[in-house]
Amino acid sequence: MGTIPTYRWRCAPDGYATYRQLRAMGLRPGGQDVAAQLERPRRRRGPLVAYLYRIDRAKPVRPMTPARWAALDRANTARRICPNCRRDAGYRIPPSLGMCVPCADAPQLAA
Repeated sequence: MGTIPTYRWRCAPDGYATYRQLRAMGLRPGGQDVAAQLERPRRRRGPLVAYLYRIDRAKPVRPMTPARWAALDRANTARRICPNCRRDAGYRIPPSLGMCVPCADAPQLAA
């Protein structure tokens, strides 16, 4: 694979879109390779890069079926159950904590 065209931030030609822009249009990349990229310069680190896909090659987003909705609901429910106390936390457990906030704070409160 050769190098891909690189454009400055906000200077991409028409016909290209980022993944999020495609989703907002009801489209998905559909297996196509990255067609171009945007680079936004930053002061202390390397440039911020956004990959662009061709809109004319994008495919429509697949619709959610009842089975996919059910699987998504089960996955979100599993993320709410605390592995420590086995209760529904009422929110998605942060991966950084690995447990609900009361369980994470319990050792600090005991000290």
